[in-house]
Amino acid sequence: MPRYGRIGAGLAALALLTGLVGAAPATAAPTTALASAVLTYPTPGGTAVSVGDVIQASLRSGTNATFYSSTSGTTGIRCAASSFSAKVLTNPTAPGTATESLTAQSFSSCTTNVFGTTGVQSVTVNNLPYTTSVTSAGVVKISGTAAAPIQSTVVLNSLLGTITCVYRTGTNTLTGTASNATNSISFTNQALTKFSGPSLCFGTAYFTASYSPVRDTSKTGSPAVYVN
Repeated sequence: MPRYGRIGAGLAALALLTGLVGAAPATAAPTTALASAVLTYPTPGGTAVSVGDVIQASLRSGTNATFYSSTSGTTGIRCAASSFSAKVLTNPTAPGTATESLTAQSFSSCTTNVFGTTGVQSVTVNNLPYTTSVTSAGVVKISGTAAAPIQSTVVLNSLLGTITCVYRTGTNTLTGTASNATNSISFTNQALTKFSGPSLCFGTAYFTASYSPVRDTSKTGSPAVYVN
């Protein structure tokens, strides 16, 4: 997903993450005069990423993946490490839409400042793999299914013992942006709603993360991937 650039897959990753990819304008993924594939390496309009290749990325240096209780606040869970891995399924000629399968997304080194909680045991993305699409305009969409919805499970330590919070997206999708300028895939305030858990689990978790650089690890040297 460009050099590209839970809870819920969130992620991602999550598609969430990932394995996959805040908002940049459509011009962030430039096209070229000559025909090229949607996903190329090691430059925009370069060599087409092969079907079956594995795309991977970790958090952009100096950033965290966050799951906050509001779009503007800082209460919730913050993870210092996260990564995704995705397999390329289709990579047509640009302009178009490439598809991937988000096969892995992990979160670790997580902390919480939610009232009544004392630590984070785990943040796990459930029901992988997720289908992922990347358009020439740089729109990244991670989609679940009715049988395997986008879901994340967060296990927290609390003053009353261990609690488990399960979150799902209302639309069964997460939407992000791929940017060639920063070689990133970013998600901003993607809403995940509590599916189950006690009152200490806040009702809505807003997922934000930026993954960069995005690389084709199936190729020698793991070159950067761009969107066209």
